[in-house]
Amino acid sequence: MARILITSALPYINGVKHLGNLAGSMLPADVYARAMRLMGHEVLYICATDEHGTPAELAAQAANMPVAEYCEQMHAAQKEAGAHFGLSYDYFGRSSAASTAKLTQHFATVLENNGLIEERVSKQVYSNADGRYLPDRYVEGTCPNCGFEKARGDQCDNCGKLLDPVDLINPYSSVSGSHDVEIRDTNHLYLLQSKMSDNLRNWVNEATGWPPLATSIAMKWLDEGLRDRSITRDLDWGIPVVNADGAVREGFDGKVFYVWFDAPIAYIGATQDWAAENNSDWERWWRTDKGAEDVQYVQFMGKDNVAFHTLSFPTTLKGSQEPWKLVDQLKAFNWVTWYGGKFSTSQGRGVFMDQASELAPGDYWRWYLMANAPEGSDAAFTWEEFQSSINSDLANVLGNFVNRITKYCVGKFDGKIPEGGAAGEAEAWIIAELQTRLPQLIAYYEAREFRKAMAETRAIWAAGNEYLTKAAPWTHYKTDIEMAAIGVRTGLNLVVLFAIIAQPIIPDTAEKILAALNIPKENRKWSFGDANGIAELIDALPIGLEVAAPELLFSKIEDDDVAAWAERFGGGADKV
Repeated sequence: MARILITSALPYINGVKHLGNLAGSMLPADVYARAMRLMGHEVLYICATDEHGTPAELAAQAANMPVAEYCEQMHAAQKEAGAHFGLSYDYFGRSSAASTAKLTQHFATVLENNGLIEERVSKQVYSNADGRYLPDRYVEGTCPNCGFEKARGDQCDNCGKLLDPVDLINPYSSVSGSHDVEIRDTNHLYLLQSKMSDNLRNWVNEATGWPPLATSIAMKWLDEGLRDRSITRDLDWGIPVVNADGAVREGFDGKVFYVWFDAPIAYIGATQDWAAENNSDWERWWRTDKGAEDVQYVQFMGKDNVAFHTLSFPTTLKGSQEPWKLVDQLKAFNWVTWYGGKFSTSQGRGVFMDQASELAPGDYWRWYLMANAPEGSDAAFTWEEFQSSINSDLANVLGNFVNRITKYCVGKFDGKIPEGGAAGEAEAWIIAELQTRLPQLIAYYEAREFRKAMAETRAIWAAGNEYLTKAAPWTHYKTDIEMAAIGVRTGLNLVVLFAIIAQPIIPDTAEKILAALNIPKENRKWSFGDANGIAELIDALPIGLEVAAPELLFSKIEDDDVAAWAERFGGGADKV
């Protein structure tokens, strides 16, 4: 038994998220949380909408809504989209909550007291056409390093170099496209990350359970020289910059904390809100002096969020010199790509969660995205591969197995677990398969190797079909009903097992199967035991238990569906 705290990178508030966002943080975190719960661990899965920053203001402006109202509406929309995909958050909070504001202001105060925040006069781009200071990402221009003409003010997407907006050649506002911009002096607070560089390097070097992607990104930033970062912005929407007494800091009217300073703090704030609503204790999850030293903290995120989670947020926590829980395992993902490019919320490119829910059940997307998780490299989404994965893995392998054996039991044995028959070679074969494959499956989940876990799951399902071929109860039924009975009984036990291991990935389908076979909730845990226990799994259902054939589990995706989707959303075999 372990206590496992799980967080996934906060989805930004400017619209329902696309499938790339889902695959890169929220979905794998959910699959992992479900698997760990099934193993009997105490799990707390926390997420929230990330609601501050210029993009939120601009999205609200485009929607002709007050920004607070817009954020409230989009939080509800994202929560609803997550529910369709079965995301089992213990709490889905908001970074605009009072809890996060109070914590953010607290951290700013203690970090400044510890010499890690200082006020500096900085130069910032002001757009006369927009009548506002422009955050880094809303200034574009030519990269001084490589000459790329659409470099952003914080980083060049072409060469990867970290930039400052004032370094750009021919800068312009990406909000209005106007080149009527000027450089003005403005006061901001800076987090002195450079002072923590050696401390952070040692911490990253000592980390275990991080994929090479996460470690390499952190080290790249450290090797380039960790820069001090401004943690305030000239905006109206956000957390006010106040002194310890709660009064607005002198000269900081019209300024708020930078979204990337407060967003990770919302993990803690959302946990506080969860605890308040559930009469629980948040400190035992986050304070190492209050019990959190026993917590295993696992973070999930796309690769664009790694630097902030391995450097900036740890600077906040470690720099506070307070006993906060730091991440233990950090699971980073590459991109899911959309026909040669990235999914993009701002450009509306790809399929978004609310749209996907109209096309196919959530379990279809869960399976496909996890079976093709972008772990070692970027993973290309195509309609044809989505169709093939659902039709082959779900319909032909799992669905066919469940359908064949349950319908046969209903038709030939009155829908009851039959008695009679002794285990033979076919049963010995499937037991040996499970004795090898089930421990391996668990090991993959514990290591957060999702593609391997999905492949192992499919292999176990496929072994069930091979077992039925070997046992062939329908062949024996006319001549040796007891041999038919052992085949059907074993097959139905395998149906239960296959649904139990399917729960983290395709929870709605697993529920349908387990309900059809009348399996109590308490008997759905991952209690596979040793080799002898695994042998008992395939003869666990009581004789005479009534079972039903579940309704059609998976409808195949037809070529006409793929053609229609490609026409609506773009993509197709000719676009790869």
